[in-house]
Amino acid sequence: MTCKRGPRLPLVDTRLWVERSLPPGDRIRSTTVLRGGWTSRMSRLEIDGRAGPYSVVLRSFVKEFYVQHALGLLTREADVLRLLAGTGIPAARLLAVDAAAEHCEHPSLLMSLLPGQIRLDEDDVDRKIPLLVRQLLAIHRLSVPSRPRAYQAWTGPDRVRVPENTTRPELWRRAVELIRREPPAFEACFLHRDFHPGNVLFTGAGADLTISGVVDWVETSWGPADLDVAQCSTAIALLHGVPAGMRVAEEYRAAGGVLRAEEDHRYWRLLDALAFAPDAEKVAVPWREVGREDLTPAVLAERLEDYLDSILACSTSSA
Repeated sequence: MTCKRGPRLPLVDTRLWVERSLPPGDRIRSTTVLRGGWTSRMSRLEIDGRAGPYSVVLRSFVKEFYVQHALGLLTREADVLRLLAGTGIPAARLLAVDAAAEHCEHPSLLMSLLPGQIRLDEDDVDRKIPLLVRQLLAIHRLSVPSRPRAYQAWTGPDRVRVPENTTRPELWRRAVELIRREPPAFEACFLHRDFHPGNVLFTGAGADLTISGVVDWVETSWGPADLDVAQCSTAIALLHGVPAGMRVAEEYRAAGGVLRAEEDHRYWRLLDALAFAPDAEKVAVPWREVGREDLTPAVLAERLEDYLDSILACSTSSA
């Protein structure tokens, strides 16, 4: 996420709660609003600590829809951050959570600051994709003492929002019909469930490019690896073009990951991609905030249709 400096400190109740959650004597010095989030307001808090200055991150749900669901979402994220502690996955350390807004103005979660930043530009795409799939594979291979909730589908054949001005209605009809079935059998594993470049932090460049953090664990689930891979594939297709998105599954298999056979994997790919319809504008807003002004609704709508077309063409050619 990128930063926008601002003098405004957290509201009084939130500030008191944050400082009570820090080591005794540590105080908030300043606040930086982080750009690039969609579901919540993210703030970087600079702390004057007795042992020296440091930074933490405050996640607050302020949109009405997410406020209504905050108890489940933030409680889940807090539980997941506890599960991930010591696993080697580069996730933040949980400091405190107030999921019901009992102490804060808004439902909030306080966590450590991870190094690095989101990299959504077109640089080093060929390096980023292998790094992303290897990180995703490490998440899927986690063995945890308690399972998160079962995955939830974010769309269905009767919920897809087909673009009103599409010139390819038959493409959409075919794609929707192919998810009008029972989900394929799968071997469940630990899922991030919203894994894409907008939720991954990088440091370095070129040969030194490294993933330094994975954020946004509110949707963590137990389900098919194919669904996480599909989510990453769709996002990369929208960000960097269809050929890049289509590479993700290949790279995941090359890294040692196991996915379903083509017909079943196609189901998960389509199920994920169709959830972005009609034009992927939901993800475009935070992406444009961090510099991708080229991702207009028209560009994303075209890329989404081209991606659906490539999925269907791939499955036809392998039949």
